[in-house]
Amino acid sequence: MKPLTSTTPHVIIMVGIPGSGKTTFAEHFAKTFQAPYINPGSIAEKIGLDADATEKVTLLLFEELLKTNRTLVYEGSTFTKAQRSELTKHVAKAGYKTVTVWVQTEPYEAKRRATRKLNPLALSSDEYENAVRRFENPTAAEKPVVISGKHTYTTQLKTVLKHLTRNAPETQIPPAPQQPIVRPGRNIIIR
Repeated sequence: MKPLTSTTPHVIIMVGIPGSGKTTFAEHFAKTFQAPYINPGSIAEKIGLDADATEKVTLLLFEELLKTNRTLVYEGSTFTKAQRSELTKHVAKAGYKTVTVWVQTEPYEAKRRATRKLNPLALSSDEYENAVRRFENPTAAEKPVVISGKHTYTTQLKTVLKHLTRNAPETQIPPAPQQPIVRPGRNIIIR
C-alpha cells in the first residue's frame, strides 16, 4: 500500500497494557502504510541499551521523524495520562494531530503474552504486574480508538481507518455549473 498521507499528518499513539497487542498492530500498520514506527523496546533489544539511553535515542529519532510531516506510529512512554498529554502537546507544536489507539485484551491473555519466554522482551510476572499498576486508562477527552488485541489485523485496521477518515478535513467541491435541461420535441429551456 502507499504511504498514508493527508493534509495534516498524524502521530498514532499506541496505548495498552503489556501483551495487549500494541506492537503487533503497530508493526502491521507501519508496514501496510510504509509509516515510520518508533518502539523503544525494539531499539533497546537491537542496540542493547539501558532504559535511560533508550529513552534518549527514542526521543532523538522521534524529533527527527516529526520533521518529515508524515504520519507515524509511536509506541513509547504512554502509560500515564500525563505522558500522553505531554506527547500530544509536543506533536501539536510540530503540526501533527494525534490518534490514540487503545488496544485491549483480557488481563490473563495479556499476561500470558507478555511473560512467555519466547518473547525476546518477556517481562517477569512482577514486572508485568508493576506495569499494569502504572497504566492509566485513556480518558474520554483523549478520544481513544479502541481495538481488540484478539481481533484480526484487518478488523483492527478498519476501525482505525474509519476514525482517521471521519476526522479528515472535508474537501470543498465547487458546485457544478447548472446546465439547461432540454426536453426532446420541445423548444422550452428550463433553468
